Amino acid sequence: MVRASIIAALVTASTVFAASAPNCTLTQKCPSETPCCSQYGQCGVGAYCLGGCDPRMSFGLDSCVAAPVCESKTYNFNNLDRVMSNTKYLGDSSKTDWVSDGNPQQYNNNLLLTMAPDSVGTLLASSTYMWYGNVKATFKTSRGQGVVTAFILLSDVKDEIDYEFVGADLAHAQTNYYFQGIPECRLTLTAIDDHGGNISLSDTFNNFHTYEIDWTPDQVTWKVDTQIGRTLKRSDTWNATTNQWMYPQTPARVQLSLWPGGLASNGEGTIEWAGGLVDWNSADIKNNGYYYATFESVTVDCFNATSAPGTNDKTSYTYNNLAGTNDTVVDGKNSTIIKSLIGTGTDPDAGAPSGSSSSAASATAETVPGRSGENPGTDNHAGDNSGSSSQAAASTATASTDASGSTSTGSSNGQFSQGGGSSSSSSSSSKSGAEKLGASQEKVLKGSVFAGIIAVVAMMAL
Repeated sequence: MVRASIIAALVTASTVFAASAPNCTLTQKCPSETPCCSQYGQCGVGAYCLGGCDPRMSFGLDSCVAAPVCESKTYNFNNLDRVMSNTKYLGDSSKTDWVSDGNPQQYNNNLLLTMAPDSVGTLLASSTYMWYGNVKATFKTSRGQGVVTAFILLSDVKDEIDYEFVGADLAHAQTNYYFQGIPECRLTLTAIDDHGGNISLSDTFNNFHTYEIDWTPDQVTWKVDTQIGRTLKRSDTWNATTNQWMYPQTPARVQLSLWPGGLASNGEGTIEWAGGLVDWNSADIKNNGYYYATFESVTVDCFNATSAPGTNDKTSYTYNNLAGTNDTVVDGKNSTIIKSLIGTGTDPDAGAPSGSSSSAASATAETVPGRSGENPGTDNHAGDNSGSSSQAAASTATASTDASGSTSTGSSNGQFSQGGGSSSSSSSSSKSGAEKLGASQEKVLKGSVFAGIIAVVAMMAL
């Protein structure tokens, strides 16, 4: 009981009173002592090296632990037995379906993502990754100005496809897509959108709707209650300047989140987009103690390609090039598991009881990434970038060629491969994305408390 209380206190501290950790960008990579760049742009070990670890910004491509491959499955929330805190998860996807940060609750056979005062909400991320495929989630959003519900696909190199819901507007779903964190297009789904689809979005707080993302190498389709709301064709995303497709294409986790876009510490643009400051004295806070979004189920259907891209034949996904494009993803057999929260991709046994580790983490290394009140995804909707996060780089690099220097437009199975160029393009550059990017990624969020404390508590809890 004492151990659990201490761990809970530390989790709260890591989220709300986050300590400083080294920052990481494409041009400022993590040091060897804290080699893993987290989803939030800070360096550490342990959970930093698991889901969300960006290999392009880490000390080396192998600093991040390999990512578990896609598994087709329907997830119901009759209980939370298959939800594990990110302070306990060590990369074994067979032990859990979801990794949580915050305070998920179970109510009437549904999952509640909660957001209490003095918190930054709740985030659930799938323990496995999708490399194309179909995912649908049935849920009710939260409500209230400044309160944001999100259902997204987010890759470790920040490709993203999403739905976002601002709680001050219960009749619209916003859809976004990003290639490596670069905002290309946003669209709001209304009763009838540009494609003529009739979308029923009446009162997203009181009514369940099923939101769907159908993602292939050539097209993304957003659907609400089986009706098509938006379609994005890869052929419309070619960037002649950078000589590549600005299209989401790398293995991604499913993320469900509730977060305070209207937190006072967020940028002015983010607060305005979220509908204003969060009302921490609202009816939901007074009656329940928190805001909440209600999730009934999530269904993942893998793409199941017979050859890359889009396979899930083996056990894990890694990258073999800093470009971070779909032709640099390897569907292989690397282990996805670390032995403790001081493990890394290059030293997964660090902290193991056997003492087999060849190295030890720094006494001040961060082990569990911390969130602030900003978007768990890639875009804080700051508009003028005056907030604490800016957009990812405004330009990106050309993809590296394969060993043969081919500029074909597809892979051997006829699927899209980023290594191939447009029919109107010149041959690809041999430089990687990281080598050609001139602007830094977003200013990063704060990390967790010092690992010296967390590591001790984590070992006590084992």
